[in-house]
This record gives sequence, structure tokens and C-alpha cells, in this order.
Amino acid sequence: MVLTQPDRPAGRGMKLQHSAVKQYALSHGIELIQPRSLRLDGKAQADATLAREALVRAQADAMVVAAYGLILPQWVLDLPRLGCLNIHASLLPRWRGAAPIHRAIEAGDSQTGVTIMQMDAGLDTGPMLMTGRVPIAQTDTTGTLHDKLAALGGRLIVQTLERADRGELDPVAQPDTGVTYANKIDKAEAIVDWAEPAAVIERRFRAFDPFPGATAALGGETLKLWSARVIAPAPAPLAAPGTVLGADAEGITVACGQGNLLLTTLQRPGGKRMPAAQFLHGFGLRPGARFETPSL
Repeated sequence: MVLTQPDRPAGRGMKLQHSAVKQYALSHGIELIQPRSLRLDGKAQADATLAREALVRAQADAMVVAAYGLILPQWVLDLPRLGCLNIHASLLPRWRGAAPIHRAIEAGDSQTGVTIMQMDAGLDTGPMLMTGRVPIAQTDTTGTLHDKLAALGGRLIVQTLERADRGELDPVAQPDTGVTYANKIDKAEAIVDWAEPAAVIERRFRAFDPFPGATAALGGETLKLWSARVIAPAPAPLAAPGTVLGADAEGITVACGQGNLLLTTLQRPGGKRMPAAQFLHGFGLRPGARFETPSL
């Protein structure tokens, strides 16, 4: 049996879209339910009641949870014989919460990983069952790192379930030190603050790819900025942060609070991502222009 969230509108037409989980379940004939909530005392009580009946009927030994997005009430945690096992994309207790991949890249972490965790009532606080590590490359985006961690998480959860079947699970409590929280990404964070160091801005570009992207205004247009390289400032008087210092086939050089940034992939409104050389063919730009703060 599979539980996934209700269909959501997506794309330019904002049509209801099936999640990848739902598509897989339907194509493989797996029983599927999409409750709006699992709280038996909430507004979607009828949904929760139907979900409870289905889960009781399934008599599952364990429930595997991956990026479900809804808080599991205690009745769900207690229902399977082996409890609920969560595939969390960080090395707990670092980066508990909603956006662990984004925050690890944004913070400049050199590595991350996957923790298989026995779920409890807290926010990613349960005991650890298995872990695996992955280095974070200097070119990794949230998209590329997500795919690496998804593959690792798939392998680890299979191994965990095999160990559980043999009665070999050895839960380890999370340490009290090293706890950090990966807050959900707010769209307002996408606005580039050029007064920050170039290295910080570059990491945020990668952390916010593919969503929500980094945003800045230039020449009356709100642009998406997708990739850049940090370059040392030239031995010349400092320009105000956000000032365009140069533009050529390699990219657009912008002054930051510390160091300069060479923008290499940009996107105009309604357009596609394109390398800087292609972007500049249709966008007149001279040194001295200033990036501005866009309105979201």
C-alpha cells in the first residue's frame, strides 16, 4: 500500500499533477490512498478515518516514509509492528527539518548523507538505524545532490528492512550536540543580496537550483541566476555591490560585498536557461549597470 499527498496544480497551466509516487503505484497496481490529513480530530477527519481503516487492513510490518510532507500522528507511528522508518537526507542530528539538502549546500558543508531513522513524535529526533555519507562536490546543486542521496537512501532502506526482518536492528540515540534545523525554503530568500560575499551567493545559487532559483532585477527585467564562479577582485577601486564590472562570452562579472562573481547561466522571464554568451546576444549590457532588488 502507498500513501502520498493529494494531487497538486503544477506547471504553467497549473493543472493537477500526479506525484511520481502516485504514477508508480498506478502503473504497478499498488493500492493507493491520498488523505489530506492523518489527524483523526482535524478538518479532514473523514480522510484520516478512511486512511486508518486502510492501514489497519493492510497489517503492515513497517511503514517507510520519504519526503511525505505531513506530520504523522501517534496512532500512525504505533500501528506497524516495526514502526515507521524515515529516509532523511542528512547526517542527523545535523539538518533536521524540511530542507536538509538545500541547507547543507548553502552552509558550505563538505559532506552530507542519509539517515534511516525510527520515527517518533519529534521533528526528526528518533533513534538512528543506518547512515551513509556522500561528499558534496563544488558543482553540486540541490537537484544533483538529491539524486545521489535518493540512490543511497534506496539502498540503505532495503538493508534496514532486511535487518529488521532478521531482528538485527540496533537503534542509536541521536547525540545532543551538533543539532541544526533546515528550515523550509522561503521564496523571499531567492532575492540576491549582492552585499554578501561572492562565495555565499554562489552557494545559494546551487542550493536553490532547481527551486526557487536566485532572483535579481537588471535593465527592468527580473532574471533568474542559476550558476556562477567566484573570482578574485581586480586591484582597482571597489565598486558598489551589484555593479556589473564586465560582460563577455565567459560571463557577467558582478561586484559583491567580498570578491566578485562571474554569472555563467541566466534566464529571462518566460525564457529558458542559457549560457551567458547566448544571454548577452539579446540583452544589451555595459559595465557600470547595477542589479536591483526585484519585487516578488
